[in-house]
Amino acid sequence: MDPHRPRIFGIGLNKTGTISLHEALQTLGFRSLHWGGPEVRVQVEAALEAGQPLVRDFPDHDAFSDIWALSQNFALLDRQYPGSRFVLTTRSLDSWLDSRRKHVERNVARRQAGTYTGTFLTVDVDAWTAEFLHHHAAVVDHFDGRDDLLVMNITEGDGYEVLCPFLGVDPPGTPFPTRHRAWIP
Repeated sequence: MDPHRPRIFGIGLNKTGTISLHEALQTLGFRSLHWGGPEVRVQVEAALEAGQPLVRDFPDHDAFSDIWALSQNFALLDRQYPGSRFVLTTRSLDSWLDSRRKHVERNVARRQAGTYTGTFLTVDVDAWTAEFLHHHAAVVDHFDGRDDLLVMNITEGDGYEVLCPFLGVDPPGTPFPTRHRAWIP
């Protein structure tokens, strides 16, 4: 299997429908890796530091989502994996901030219960807003005038009708997955 073959990279920030994208890609027959925990982050960061292809350690996967080190290095992925497809999942800034705040609150409660050892424990609306706006602008600017980026707002109803044509596959005939439904009106 060619380690430099084209892949599908979900480069939206967390809390933008990345789990739904991951499950949709699996339904479509792609071998998708979502988040993967600290171990995956460490492997991607090691590849970055060594100047190696970022998903070198994941030859059995076709698609990736909600892996911060990949999302932040989308331009490098674009160079390392020519012909790849990129999906920027997004949502309204206010609903994204609210979802992230709730995520931190759950982490704090889990930390107090002794079941969370991570570091995502601080609400910082100003920094998050800057991160969101910068990331989206940088992605859109990088892919300007190209056809290998799909901006997808799952919370507003985007689903297989936009994803399947972008990927060149037939829709599965099942509803688009919406694992975390708190945002559905």
